[in-house]
Amino acid sequence: MLQIGVLSDTHGALDEEVLEALEGCDQIWHAGDIGTLEIIDRLRGICPEVKAVYGNIDPPSLRRVFPEVWVFEVDQLKVVMLHIAGYPGKYTAQARQLLKQQRPQLLVCGHSHILKIVRDPKYGHLHLNPGAAGREGFHKVRTIVRFGVIGERLVDVRVHQWDR
Repeated sequence: MLQIGVLSDTHGALDEEVLEALEGCDQIWHAGDIGTLEIIDRLRGICPEVKAVYGNIDPPSLRRVFPEVWVFEVDQLKVVMLHIAGYPGKYTAQARQLLKQQRPQLLVCGHSHILKIVRDPKYGHLHLNPGAAGREGFHKVRTIVRFGVIGERLVDVRVHQWDR
């Protein structure tokens, strides 16, 4: 079973407690608004395989390194990751197009700073927004999500949260 850690909206700040919660992951996914390349370096310090997309606040230096949208598979799980997607019933036009074309089992996004894990009956996937791991923004708690992948299923899904 692969262990995956998902975070978003670090905005250039990454606390040791977040890094500790991600230790032992086989992959870490960052759903945008990274802030600086130093964040990625710190994540790679605990897990060499980091997948990331850039977000709306990310500078050109990050946009040159990471894509806006990343479509990939882990085991048999097809994933679409982008920063701004909306949520079930209120997707952006880009997200709707990706969902129709790619038919993923999992959509990962960020931007809202609101943790949300919900099944979308219209498109048949799991929608996962890990909330915000950084301190900048209106959120009251910092959150990340960690889970295992077996085949095309997420198992042992856990939310880690800390005060801002």
